[in-house]
Amino acid sequence: MDAEEFRHAAYCAVDEIIDHFSTLDSKRVLSNVSPGYLRPLLPSAPPEEGEKWEDIQKDIEAKIMPGLTHWQSPNFMAFFPANATYPSLIGELYSAAFTAPAFNWLCSPACTELETIVLDWVCNALHLPSSYLSTSTTGGGGVIQGSASEAIVTALIAARERYVKERLGTSNEDGSPRVNGEDEREWRLRSRLVAMGSEMSHSSTQKATMIAGVKYRSIPVSAADDFALTGQGLKKALEDFTAEGLEPFYLTVTLGTTATCAVDQFEEIAEVKKEYPNLWIHVDAAYAGAVLLLDEYRDLTKGLEMFDSFDVNMHKWLLTNFDASASGLVTDYRDWQIPLGRRFRALKIWFVLRSYGINGLKRHVSRHIKLGECFARWVREEGNDLFEIVSGPRFALTVLRVKLLRKSQGHYTKGIVNGDQGKTEVKINDGVASGDAKPIINGVNGKHSPPDARLLEEENMVTKEVYERINAAGEIFLTATLVKDVYAIRVVSANEQTDEAHLRKAFEILMWTTREVLTEREKSKLPV
Repeated sequence: MDAEEFRHAAYCAVDEIIDHFSTLDSKRVLSNVSPGYLRPLLPSAPPEEGEKWEDIQKDIEAKIMPGLTHWQSPNFMAFFPANATYPSLIGELYSAAFTAPAFNWLCSPACTELETIVLDWVCNALHLPSSYLSTSTTGGGGVIQGSASEAIVTALIAARERYVKERLGTSNEDGSPRVNGEDEREWRLRSRLVAMGSEMSHSSTQKATMIAGVKYRSIPVSAADDFALTGQGLKKALEDFTAEGLEPFYLTVTLGTTATCAVDQFEEIAEVKKEYPNLWIHVDAAYAGAVLLLDEYRDLTKGLEMFDSFDVNMHKWLLTNFDASASGLVTDYRDWQIPLGRRFRALKIWFVLRSYGINGLKRHVSRHIKLGECFARWVREEGNDLFEIVSGPRFALTVLRVKLLRKSQGHYTKGIVNGDQGKTEVKINDGVASGDAKPIINGVNGKHSPPDARLLEEENMVTKEVYERINAAGEIFLTATLVKDVYAIRVVSANEQTDEAHLRKAFEILMWTTREVLTEREKSKLPV
């Protein structure tokens, strides 16, 4: 392909990409191909001679498109968003053209320096403490990772090595220089190291401990604390683990858990850290960190000055295409990540920040928070006979379940009961109960019945059936979560094209499908 052929192919590709984005609303969101669909459509080997671009491009529509799930669709309301915008796509194009491993400053000075600068921009835009800036006296600064999981692995390994160094120093017991890996004290210490996260934390922390060869312990949380990790809960865990002979060295705290956007109690945890100065605390704000752009959420940054690292995915809510995870003045970025080489990812973040401006990003995030509140209001006001909100709305996410009537103590009541003697425990895997959405309780006049496992199982079955039917139809795409014993549906919409009409359609699909499932079950005389 020569320059003119590239020019023609690039024009064709841009036109096709624009057509793709402009027709996303009308496309089935979730691909319905079967595993292995692609192999029969492709030759068993690449061509011996090169093909014309026109022939290659035809296969995008005919063979690749059917196997795509459209994450940028306004009807995609699953997981968390994966936005892609025109400025970020142009950044990818330039990055590909300027390809370099960029593992140190000399490899491409602009790659290193632009990354340092734009991540300082992001730091200031999110109102993070100045200690996270590359210009800070504490050694701060940012680095772009591929994902929040990579950021956690990197932070955990750094925490492990810092802890070992601080505990053992640089000399052996006999005064000779300590060589890393050759000291028996070191191996005994490493065998006792334990990393922690709350039971709401993403599984990437546990996965990171497997890579790092250290132990992992989960810290329980309670409904009374809105399923957030508290200072008291952390301190008790630290004391318990130490009593077991373990040495806690790392903790992941979360701003917006995956299932329900719970937020750990940063200020309380920061106070505990004062008693454990060697404990590395990493903030996983992969999705919800975007809300820190907004002045009304600045209180969430209190306590962060005591922590060691912070990560937010620009490729989720902040209009930058995957992969762009902002974590953390270095000249050798190779020492701040797992790989040696790295792509020029700062370009697309730079283009997005300049094209939208901070105010444009604020409007984007704020609009989706309001849409989430609107959806939750419909659930409460129009769907009250069918649904119960498990958590939210918080950060544009609402978590709900189908509720059934039950008879208890001569009264019909609704919901899930966990607890007795005036105590209620709502079992949630990743959750928080915000302002007007309280933990699910059941009972009459404040008295809580014993758990009804059979009813819970039935409600879970109905909720799952509704969820599976909706996704099978393909008009919208949702994900489900197991909120401890509660099967729930997540509805989150933070894609750039989404508006109120799309959320309304999703709500009506939920209503219609739920009524259909309940009617069929009643006709088949299944217990309800």
